[in-house]
Amino acid sequence: MVEMPIEVRETLEKQWPHPLATASTEGKPNVVYIGILKVLDDETLVLSDNYFKKTAANLAENPWASIVCWTKDPKRSYQIKGKVTFQDEGEIFDDIVEVVRKRNPKVKVKRAAIMKIEEIYEANSGPTAGDRIA
Repeated sequence: MVEMPIEVRETLEKQWPHPLATASTEGKPNVVYIGILKVLDDETLVLSDNYFKKTAANLAENPWASIVCWTKDPKRSYQIKGKVTFQDEGEIFDDIVEVVRKRNPKVKVKRAAIMKIEEIYEANSGPTAGDRIA
């Protein structure tokens, strides 16, 4: 795992929604927008699994996922990669349920998807595009 730089955290917190990419073991990709994302700490993101179908199937086969975040001002973009596990009880689950409940009390959370960050890359155009930063 890596420690998330502050500018990555700020970019994540400014953006909504967040595109989450997964792939099956056959390499078939899937990308969905995530409406609920919480930065738990500098190594962990928590997503709300409300409607995952292909995403859940892919993560059951292959736990790797990627999120791209960006802001226009200041111009920043990062790709975050990590492994995802699920929890359907406990403190992390309860916290994400509360976040969802505040936004839309009608939505039922199935599980908390916990991404342990393993790699972060520069995703802006230019000479540092694709460079690993953490």
